[in-house]
Amino acid sequence: MDNQDINGVKDLLKKGQWKYFFTLAAIVILLIAFRPWVQIGAGERGIVQNFGAVQDLVLGEGIHFKIPMVQTVTLMDVKIQKAMTDAASSSSDLQDVDLSVALNYHIIPDKANLVYQKIGVQFKERIIDPAIQEVMKAISARYTAEELITKRPIVSTEMQEALTLRLLASHISVDAFSIITFSFSQTFTDAIEAKQTAEQNALKAKRDLDRIKVEADQTIAAATAEAEALRLQKMNISPDLIELRKIEANLKAIEKWNGILPGVTGAGAIPFIGVGDVIKNQ
Repeated sequence: MDNQDINGVKDLLKKGQWKYFFTLAAIVILLIAFRPWVQIGAGERGIVQNFGAVQDLVLGEGIHFKIPMVQTVTLMDVKIQKAMTDAASSSSDLQDVDLSVALNYHIIPDKANLVYQKIGVQFKERIIDPAIQEVMKAISARYTAEELITKRPIVSTEMQEALTLRLLASHISVDAFSIITFSFSQTFTDAIEAKQTAEQNALKAKRDLDRIKVEADQTIAAATAEAEALRLQKMNISPDLIELRKIEANLKAIEKWNGILPGVTGAGAIPFIGVGDVIKNQ
């Protein structure tokens, strides 16, 4: 600051305009001290309170003004949140069941003031976790332990529907629900494995029996066909056919004869079977 600026400030102070500077400075200090505005971030809502009394007005995202020393604004998160909960329950056949589930939920934005007024900011511990525990136990008790495994999608849907109705009364909306794990006692797990092994062995035995039956049917069919063929052959055999076969055999032997009689006689000689019969018939 040069001498000219210093002289200008002195002139203003001499003229009594220094009061404006003090007034402006006081206003700035008061604004900083009381902050008559509030900024609501993305996925949040502002709960307005007049001297601690919750108002119907719910502030949306952005900057809003408030009355200093009269109004206070509490921020509440209305984005989708995730809750992981474990519960121990029993099935309808009195098997111990340990479940682990995941729930996605959010506070209904325009009802955030009611949630804050009736429940507070600890709504997960006060409302959501107990609701999950109760619903899981109630639904699990309707099914056997085996059905909890085989009908898992149905069980999950029933739990989600029950939680949706229960939490909606507290102005909390359910976005998604999933069963992460089902676990049972070691005794029941061993029994399930033994049952599966028995079913697999029974299925293998049935397949082997079916294969043996098919092979037996094929053998019977082949034997039946062969017997039928022999029967037909026997039906076609007659004395004339036998005589004709003899003649055909002798004729073939004559065709092959070179006109020379066997030089060996006696017990070891080979007779010329049927030649006389052929000559006689001619």
